[in-house]
Amino acid sequence: MLTFQWLWILLLFPLPLLIRSRAQSHELGGHLRLPATTQALAITQKQRQRSPQKLNWLIWCLLLTALTRPQWLGEPIELSSDGRDLMVAVDLSGSMQIEDMRLNGKSVDRFRLVQQVVGDFIERRQGDRIGLILFADHAYLQSPLTQDRRSVSQFLKEAQIGLVGKQTAIGEAIALAVKRFDKIDDSNRILILLTDGSNNAGVISPHQAAQIAAKRGVTIYTIGVGADVMKRRSFFGTNTVNPSQDLDEAALKQIAETTQGRYFRARNSEELAQIYQAIDELEPISRDQLTYRPKSELFYWPLALALLMSMVLMLSKSLPVQANLRGGK
Repeated sequence: MLTFQWLWILLLFPLPLLIRSRAQSHELGGHLRLPATTQALAITQKQRQRSPQKLNWLIWCLLLTALTRPQWLGEPIELSSDGRDLMVAVDLSGSMQIEDMRLNGKSVDRFRLVQQVVGDFIERRQGDRIGLILFADHAYLQSPLTQDRRSVSQFLKEAQIGLVGKQTAIGEAIALAVKRFDKIDDSNRILILLTDGSNNAGVISPHQAAQIAAKRGVTIYTIGVGADVMKRRSFFGTNTVNPSQDLDEAALKQIAETTQGRYFRARNSEELAQIYQAIDELEPISRDQLTYRPKSELFYWPLALALLMSMVLMLSKSLPVQANLRGGK
């Protein structure tokens, strides 16, 4: 559908006529009558000038059309509008590099698995605003809440273990998420916190942060990452160890219960993927819709045509002058 942003500009169409009529009135008032022969020559000259005048009018019309800012409205596009805000906090402590996970048949570290599964989860959350927090010695906001899911997923892919330290500040990660949520009204406040250890850094405890989150209406889903059994080779042979012995499941459960969320245990890639499917069911995407119609600017077409016509007019005026110069020689 064709629309014009400033259609009132077409009211300027008679402006050249008004300027011309005023100029002609001054000429008639200030000059004597010409003899018949001179008048005939003037009429012939005016007849020759009709074509350039028509071209001038065409250029004027094209310029006015460009100034009205014509636009083409595309077909309506439905956009989700649900006010849901979801923050993801990911542990970057040194223990996240333990290779006790398997992805596509290969042994990978915990963070590599989290990057893959959480990245897929983020890109599926169409209609939600997603934010990313990375924490170790302290918590840092890597991405504010945004609907640009691809950028958030890319930020997670670019993160590296040890980027913000080696320890685990779970309380700070929760407090930072609550602080970001405080700047937004009327939204579903969800925090998904992934860690493989216990709180051993930061200036606030997880229990205190969870209480503050509960008062501010933030629901926290905690996920404990790490396998229960891992085989290690040593000089004396192969022995079985528990790589998740530092995981404080009791604290993560308490955080979830305090904020009316849930605690999940991710021992492998399948369990982690199922956890995010469960979160999708617990926090479904709203189906409320907004309509958006894309706009395409068209002003450059009449503007380009006006410039082309102006060049033609200039060439048409220069040709007679060149012909007269050659005739004079």
